[in-house]
Amino acid sequence: MSTPLIPARLRKLIGGIGIMVFLAVYIWAGTSLYDFLPDNRAIHLIYFIVVGMGWGLPLMPLMSWMGKADKPMKF
Repeated sequence: MSTPLIPARLRKLIGGIGIMVFLAVYIWAGTSLYDFLPDNRAIHLIYFIVVGMGWGLPLMPLMSWMGKADKPMKF
Protein backbone atom coordinates (compact mmCIF):
# COMPACT_ATOMS: atom_id res chain seq x y z
CA MET A 1 0.00 0.00 0.00
CA SER A 2 1.47 3.36 -0.96
CA THR A 3 1.07 6.50 1.10
CA PRO A 4 -0.92 9.31 -0.49
CA LEU A 5 1.29 12.10 -1.82
CA ILE A 6 0.73 15.78 -1.22
CA PRO A 7 0.47 17.57 -4.58
CA ALA A 8 3.33 19.94 -5.43
CA ARG A 9 1.12 23.03 -5.38
CA LEU A 10 -0.14 22.26 -1.88
CA ARG A 11 3.42 21.54 -0.65
CA LYS A 12 4.51 24.95 -1.99
CA LEU A 13 1.58 26.68 -0.30
CA ILE A 14 2.27 24.99 3.04
CA GLY A 15 6.00 25.63 2.70
CA GLY A 16 5.50 29.28 1.76
CA ILE A 17 3.34 29.90 4.81
CA GLY A 18 5.83 27.98 6.96
CA ILE A 19 8.71 30.11 5.67
CA MET A 20 6.87 33.35 6.39
CA VAL A 21 5.99 32.23 9.93
CA PHE A 22 9.54 31.04 10.59
CA LEU A 23 11.05 34.30 9.30
CA ALA A 24 8.67 36.43 11.37
CA VAL A 25 9.65 34.55 14.54
CA TYR A 26 13.34 34.52 13.56
CA ILE A 27 13.40 38.28 12.93
CA TRP A 28 11.57 38.96 16.19
CA ALA A 29 14.01 36.76 18.12
CA GLY A 30 17.04 38.24 16.39
CA THR A 31 16.05 41.83 17.09
CA SER A 32 15.02 41.01 20.66
CA LEU A 33 18.35 39.35 21.44
CA TYR A 34 20.18 42.39 20.06
CA ASP A 35 19.09 44.37 23.12
CA PHE A 36 21.13 42.06 25.36
CA LEU A 37 24.42 42.48 23.46
CA PRO A 38 27.19 44.58 24.95
CA ASP A 39 27.73 47.99 23.38
CA ASN A 40 30.60 46.96 21.11
CA ARG A 41 30.64 47.48 17.33
CA ALA A 42 32.70 44.35 16.63
CA ILE A 43 30.24 42.17 18.53
CA HIS A 44 27.31 43.82 16.72
CA LEU A 45 28.98 43.18 13.35
CA ILE A 46 29.64 39.51 14.13
CA TYR A 47 26.13 39.09 15.55
CA PHE A 48 24.41 40.50 12.45
CA ILE A 49 26.61 38.49 10.09
CA VAL A 50 25.74 35.26 11.92
CA VAL A 51 22.04 36.09 12.31
CA GLY A 52 21.77 37.44 8.76
CA MET A 53 23.23 34.31 7.23
CA GLY A 54 21.85 31.83 9.75
CA TRP A 55 18.23 31.81 8.65
CA GLY A 56 18.82 29.71 5.54
CA LEU A 57 20.20 26.58 7.17
CA PRO A 58 17.07 25.69 9.18
CA LEU A 59 14.87 26.29 6.12
CA MET A 60 16.82 24.03 3.74
CA PRO A 61 14.89 20.82 4.57
CA LEU A 62 11.57 22.63 4.11
CA MET A 63 12.65 24.10 0.77
CA SER A 64 13.88 20.68 -0.35
CA TRP A 65 10.52 19.14 0.57
CA MET A 66 8.69 21.90 -1.29
CA GLY A 67 10.73 21.35 -4.45
CA LYS A 68 10.05 17.62 -4.82
CA ALA A 69 8.29 16.74 -8.04
CA ASP A 70 5.08 14.75 -8.10
CA LYS A 71 5.55 11.10 -8.99
CA PRO A 72 3.81 10.06 -12.20
CA MET A 73 0.74 7.89 -11.73
CA LYS A 74 1.05 4.27 -12.90
CA PHE A 75 -1.95 2.77 -14.64
